[in-house]
Amino acid sequence: MIAVKEELLAGLSAELETRLAGSGVRAVFETPKSASHGDLASNAAMQLAKPLKLNPRQLAESLRESLLAKPVYQRWVDAIEIAGPGFINFRLRPEARHQVVREVLGAAEVYGCKSSLGRRVLVEFVSANPTGPLHVGHGRQAALGDAICRLLQTQGWTVSREFYYNDAGVQIQNLALSTQARAHGYKPGDTQWPEAAYNGDYIADIAADYLARKTVHADDRQVTALGDPGNLEAIREFAVAYLRHEQDLDLKAFEVHFDHFYLESSLYSSGRVEQTVDRLKAAGKTYESEGALWLRSTDYGDDKDRVMRKSDGSYTYFVPDVAYHLAKWERGFDRAVNIQGMDHHGTIARVRAGLQASGVGVALGYPDYVLHTMVRVVRGGQEVKISKRAGSYVTLRDLIDWTSKDAVRFFLLSRKPDTEYVFDIDLALSKNNENPVYYVQYAHARICSVLASWGGDASELKVADLSCLQSPAAQALMLKLADYPDMLMHAAQGFAPHDVTFYLRELAAAYHSYYDAERILVDDVSVRQARLALVAATRQVLHNGLSVLGVSAPSKM
Repeated sequence: MIAVKEELLAGLSAELETRLAGSGVRAVFETPKSASHGDLASNAAMQLAKPLKLNPRQLAESLRESLLAKPVYQRWVDAIEIAGPGFINFRLRPEARHQVVREVLGAAEVYGCKSSLGRRVLVEFVSANPTGPLHVGHGRQAALGDAICRLLQTQGWTVSREFYYNDAGVQIQNLALSTQARAHGYKPGDTQWPEAAYNGDYIADIAADYLARKTVHADDRQVTALGDPGNLEAIREFAVAYLRHEQDLDLKAFEVHFDHFYLESSLYSSGRVEQTVDRLKAAGKTYESEGALWLRSTDYGDDKDRVMRKSDGSYTYFVPDVAYHLAKWERGFDRAVNIQGMDHHGTIARVRAGLQASGVGVALGYPDYVLHTMVRVVRGGQEVKISKRAGSYVTLRDLIDWTSKDAVRFFLLSRKPDTEYVFDIDLALSKNNENPVYYVQYAHARICSVLASWGGDASELKVADLSCLQSPAAQALMLKLADYPDMLMHAAQGFAPHDVTFYLRELAAAYHSYYDAERILVDDVSVRQARLALVAATRQVLHNGLSVLGVSAPSKM
């Protein structure tokens, strides 16, 4: 129905131009919230009424008469109705709805996708410190980041995925000291155990492998342990590589990949941090006070100026962040998106201020941020807080092992990122309609079973006569299929993969209703082919939507 909507929009745009030059851009269709209001709606009359000094409802009536006289509206529209203060509601002919079936079957995997924009976007997500296994909060971030990348790709963006490793600073030092204490035979609770040490069993595993002089392989390095418990630097190097490898395994289990891993330490070793500070000083955007170097971030909307270099000579944490994002801009990314926890909210204004103050032409609002809350895990009605392996939190690997990769992805994407989410293990394991991922996957598998029972050539369905698809259930299913491209576009614009989960549940419900209302494998060949074409199109859109979420579309369940 994409082509039908485009033709109707062109007709509406042309008509608006005749009323007021330049108003054709106001030709936009919305999907009414209630099916009783029609298939498409426009508020163009209410927008034009004021500049034309007309009553909006009278203008809507005039537009209605003009549109009904156009051949394209006579072909595709059954009725145009005026509602409220001037809404224009359009009811499409059945043959207009039929077009969506042909479009889906013709486009297949790329239905709803747009051609290349020729623009690049960098999406940074997970970016966990290499100090322990990935926890469920990292899992939510991984699911969000990967789905947002896939959404942006459907809209023509060239997407790069990046993981920023915080491999410098106090936390890495604590990791090294924790591993060293284990290598010396100490454990949590001993008087010799460091106060800020990591207590999980994984620290003992690192220490044992270090003493055994094992070799670990991470994404960009290979490290062989020296086995000397007194060499803290060697322990640090081995522990970081060990945990980077562990996180690689976590991400592999979740089927998330990255195009590039960026090291915080490289910002210092390459001189980028110093260069950034020098650039801000040269631009006159810094000043010294109380022995510290400050950024005039209030010039760019921050609530107060920020310390860049403390009196002891060390940099505050937002300085390497500014240097890192300047590197993103210099690498030619038109847009950057950061998926981070809510605790990063305070850094947004100061990072953007630093980028603007640098004077290199970074776009306003660069980068975009998607902030998410943490995840609570519940099993048997009780919150699960501790993983033996991690010591103090549930890991992503735990969640996958307890349920499945598909359940974890779908569940973690089923709410807006900034809302708290409770992951119910028992619900994720259930095989009923209350489990949203099961409900959607079952609809796909159910269609695959119908198509397998038919056993015909799928190419026949592309040319089927669809005129018999007149029932309310069939019409409702086709309208839901037609919603997919716009849903995809808006979900990408709003970084909102939860919209895809909502849509898939609605599409699955529409299919189940249709399946219950009409037999598909009937004796009448033309009716059978038409109904098979409709369900085949539904199977394709379910598959496409699940793919955007990184969730499988099983043919059997």
